[in-house]
Amino acid sequence: MTTPLSIGLVQTAARHHAADDPDAFAADVRRVTAAHPGVRLLAYPELHLCGHRPGEDPVTVMTAAAQPLDGPRGTRLAALARELGIWLVPGSVYERGADGRIYNTAPVYSPTGERVAEYRKIFPWRPHETTASGGSFVVFDMADHGRVGLTICYDAWFPETTRHLAWQGADLVLNLVRTPTVDRAQEVVLAQANAIVNQVFMASLNAAAPDGVGRSVVVDPEGHVRAEAGPGPQEVLTDVLDLAEARRVRTRGTAGLTRVWDPFEDGQQPLELPLYAGRIDPERWRRGARP
Repeated sequence: MTTPLSIGLVQTAARHHAADDPDAFAADVRRVTAAHPGVRLLAYPELHLCGHRPGEDPVTVMTAAAQPLDGPRGTRLAALARELGIWLVPGSVYERGADGRIYNTAPVYSPTGERVAEYRKIFPWRPHETTASGGSFVVFDMADHGRVGLTICYDAWFPETTRHLAWQGADLVLNLVRTPTVDRAQEVVLAQANAIVNQVFMASLNAAAPDGVGRSVVVDPEGHVRAEAGPGPQEVLTDVLDLAEARRVRTRGTAGLTRVWDPFEDGQQPLELPLYAGRIDPERWRRGARP
């Protein structure tokens, strides 16, 4: 038995790193939670706290903004989540890893102020983005609600990403986006497609102008758009999701018909995957998504 999860997706422009004011971000989070007191999971877009001004060199800003996750910025974010008693995804940030490289990383803070997950973007938008690539698919559990997976922007264009999160049992995949270009139309379609073929909720949260063109969406496990923001300035897209619905769709099928997690016959031989120099093992496939 799960408790419905109230989510708030803050579609807004990025904060300029050069004018970073931690108190201003905290004030915005407090304002949003005061206006939407039922929200349990609050999220911001990709690189919300690490923006650059028009004409600034993104690499210079990236280098200046990068911090270890347990640095001053992370300490403040953890304290803010604890103060408000919410699950906080402050957008992705530039993380300076222990290896000295800079990653585009989405941290997650629990209502107790603990950093419970961090996801490094696996597919930076080459050649325009120069952050190092992450190497792990990340999910985290929200007690009484369900399991959430994380992706960042361009990751959504690669079906392997969402498929692995669903295989790891994600009921909801949160995709943090910063898209100012016309292909946002395709990203909305991809949010629906990823939801359909993996039978998960998808929440695609884009930035507002000038960093993005909005159109954030929440999609259910059968591909229906539940909520959609416009292209305008800051907007808070809210919804209440029963994440158990994802497990019901996997068990009974999309429209009561299509069960993508049970397509193999008993004893079927593994399917070789030349592209990956690997294979799909039917038994391993079945053990993936939770019932």
